[in-house]
Amino acid sequence: MSNTKKLWLGLATLLIASFAVLLWAGTEIFRAAPPVPERVVSESGQTVYTRADIQRGRQVWQSMGGMQLGSIWGHGGYVAPDWSADWLHREAMGVLDLWARAEGGAATYAQLPAEQQAALRGRLEQMMRANTYDAATGTITLQRDRIAALSNVAAHYESLFGNDPSTQALREAYAMKNNTVPDAGHRRALTAFFWWTAWAATTERPREIGDAMVPSPGGVVDKQVTYTNNWPSEPLVGNAPPAPLWLWSAFSVLFLLGGIGLLGWHHARTHAHEVPHRIPSSDPMAALRVTPSMRATAKYFWVVLALFLAQILLGAMTAHYQVEGQQAYGFMLSDVLPYSITRTWHTQLAVLWIAVAWLGTGLYIAPALSGHEPRFQRLGVNFLFVCLLLIVVGSFAGQWLAVMQKLGLDLNFWWGHQGWEYADMGRFWQWFLFVGLLLWLTLVGRALWPVLRGPHTETKSIVGLLFLSTVCIGLFFGAALMWGEHTHISEVEYWRWWLVHLWVEGFFEVFATAVMALIFTRLGLIQAKSATTAVLFATIVFMSGGVLGTLHHLYFVGTPTAVVALGASFSALEVVPLAYIGFEAYHTWKLGKATPWMVRYRWPIMFFIAVSFWNLVGAGLFGFLINPPLSLYYMQGLNLTPLHGHTALFGVYGMLGIALVLFCMRGLRGQMVWDTRALKVAFWCFNIGLAMMAVFTLLPLGTMQLLAAIEHGYAYARSAEFMQKPIVDMLVWMRVPGDTVFSVGAIALAWFMFRLWVAPRPLPVLAGDVDHADL
Repeated sequence: MSNTKKLWLGLATLLIASFAVLLWAGTEIFRAAPPVPERVVSESGQTVYTRADIQRGRQVWQSMGGMQLGSIWGHGGYVAPDWSADWLHREAMGVLDLWARAEGGAATYAQLPAEQQAALRGRLEQMMRANTYDAATGTITLQRDRIAALSNVAAHYESLFGNDPSTQALREAYAMKNNTVPDAGHRRALTAFFWWTAWAATTERPREIGDAMVPSPGGVVDKQVTYTNNWPSEPLVGNAPPAPLWLWSAFSVLFLLGGIGLLGWHHARTHAHEVPHRIPSSDPMAALRVTPSMRATAKYFWVVLALFLAQILLGAMTAHYQVEGQQAYGFMLSDVLPYSITRTWHTQLAVLWIAVAWLGTGLYIAPALSGHEPRFQRLGVNFLFVCLLLIVVGSFAGQWLAVMQKLGLDLNFWWGHQGWEYADMGRFWQWFLFVGLLLWLTLVGRALWPVLRGPHTETKSIVGLLFLSTVCIGLFFGAALMWGEHTHISEVEYWRWWLVHLWVEGFFEVFATAVMALIFTRLGLIQAKSATTAVLFATIVFMSGGVLGTLHHLYFVGTPTAVVALGASFSALEVVPLAYIGFEAYHTWKLGKATPWMVRYRWPIMFFIAVSFWNLVGAGLFGFLINPPLSLYYMQGLNLTPLHGHTALFGVYGMLGIALVLFCMRGLRGQMVWDTRALKVAFWCFNIGLAMMAVFTLLPLGTMQLLAAIEHGYAYARSAEFMQKPIVDMLVWMRVPGDTVFSVGAIALAWFMFRLWVAPRPLPVLAGDVDHADL
């Protein structure tokens, strides 16, 4: 059996086994998810909330922006609080203050002596963590004192999400528009949903066989974990990291070190016998015939640029909300574009412009590789382009109408705002996008078909991997269609991370790896045989941790311990290949210097090198910083999360998207003079601006929040009291220099593209292989 066939067999076995385990983990998450009660009642039998209230409240939460305004169970925005943690802390303090007045002779719990405080905390912990859910009747029963505290917290939230002047200062601190939920009945239902998420976070789930890993001391009762594995950290109710989080965090470090050692051994063994490769004397792609469908992809790259610029503008508005609340330099911006809308569009555009760059690359590269232009291919490319524009405009309009509460709850799920971060668009638009991706898959596949069905060539395996990745990109977006309007939130989170992690971070990564290998092979810089082996091996290494690494997003959504262990172990393996990213960067740099004519590709190569750097820093270092269970227990939803998100999403996928666009532009506009001084400005501004954003704001602010969460609990680290401190305001303003430098880079890239298309200069005669980068 050939080495290539062995690698294909190994990849197939790995994927089958990994997805089998991932599906099993999903069944465990669904089984262990916190129950949604039919009724919540007092000890006297009076109804407090019903299941319908909780479900209606979730619909209200989704319609106002959901995870884009604050967060639930740590997933979502960072300016407003995590509503689960905030409710939990307020309810706990309400009960303690009630007991202090009734039994301690003090106005508040804080005024009691330390001994009395400790006694009341022990009593509170016992009451709040007790599981009073009766599965037979679907009823949760609450004590009288807890219901009194619950009513006070509900009144606070009904005031906050309305237009009450008494909570105006908090609305400004949370960047909420006035009358976020104008209907009083909807505000009441919203409190039911928030209460349920807090109840799950502080209620111990029933003990099962195998929960206790060690024998208990005589007379000591083990403390069982809550439905969310004791998340969030809340000292008042005894929410602290359980023992398995410590154990599997330590093991994740061991898996990381072991994986790095094994990969290092393999790298040393395989690269010791590299054979020098003869490089062509001229650019093999200079004479590439650009087909009508390839030329039609140019408009995709213009849309990429427009979406990218819009994303930067919305990002600036979203960041500014954190310091001025509802305004922007005196203008009441929240009345027109509320924070939840600017953040929705900012995060959604990040995925959209990167995805469009890669989709356009696929449509361009497929005919370039096969030399085959299928019938009506150009029509298909143009039709798909129109569909993408309709999806962007239609979904954005629906989201604005939803957040402004103009759409109605009955229409919101299908046409408005689903409220799930990165999966916000209404279900109709998700179906539309899914059909569009299937069309893209068909267009790419039919252009590659002559290669796939033709005789065996040295690059056929890479082309096959490219085609399979397009199949997965098309089909795996279907994960967004796996939940319904009232599907349990734990199940929604499971499928949502299939979409975000597997679709974006998984199969797009394989697609990009195959495209890069095919480009370098077509240029004659690397041998097809060695490229095939390298790409298949890289895919195996990446997917070995990438598939089950999805579970590290699901530690605190009703996940049993076995799933936490899998997520911790395999997410550590995701970082293993990134430890050797320097070799990849150096190899790419050598290819860029391999021959004089490679100067034509200098800046695409530089962006590929930047991808390697940010893969190591953003995805590797900052990713592993938050991935272990113990780390994520305290860091989830703090500014250390967007530290990883920004440096990995743009640093890796954004830079890669720009590099691919520039490679395609070399074919589309290669006959024109490339005055690449603007590209030089763009490259350095992107990298310097992104680094400034990370170092000046996200890293120090996230570190401060982490210390606050460890010492005082998660609710305080996300509270207005903490986030409105002068030093926090200063750190937020420190984003301005980095954002400005980054924006200059975007403008420079736009200027380069504009000049290349609107005011081009043809290359001088006999200058086809000369780069006019410095002219």
